[in-house]
Amino acid sequence: MALPLRTERTEPTRWEPLTEVRNVLSQLSRFPDTWEELVARDGFTPRADVEETDDAYVIEVEVPGVNKKDIDVSAAGRRLTITGERKERERVGILRRRTRRVGRFEYDIQLPGDVDDKGVGAELADGVLTVRVPKATTERARRIEIR
Repeated sequence: MALPLRTERTEPTRWEPLTEVRNVLSQLSRFPDTWEELVARDGFTPRADVEETDDAYVIEVEVPGVNKKDIDVSAAGRRLTITGERKERERVGILRRRTRRVGRFEYDIQLPGDVDDKGVGAELADGVLTVRVPKATTERARRIEIR
């Protein structure tokens, strides 16, 4: 004997498009900002600016919370490599949300012109590492006087 099928009438749920957009934005905020961060398996690549002046290349790398003893800058020919580690600080309470990256980082760049790798200087101030790489004397622009 077949039992009667019981159907309940429920009100359909209302679609809230703004809630859906908020959910998608929240998920995207956890996605890496750059391709390098996505493919980096061990660590991350910090954000940086590279500026060319008449006599040097100036590289500014954001490394907030990193001690200068935890940063290594090396130059070989036209290649500049900055590596280091942002260490996890000890926490007392429960960590509810994390958006800051910790761990090893590396920034690697090949500069467009010949450089004087013996004159490279670095300075860390206010969470920004500034590396100044002087151009080789053959690469420097020279002003020509018109007669």
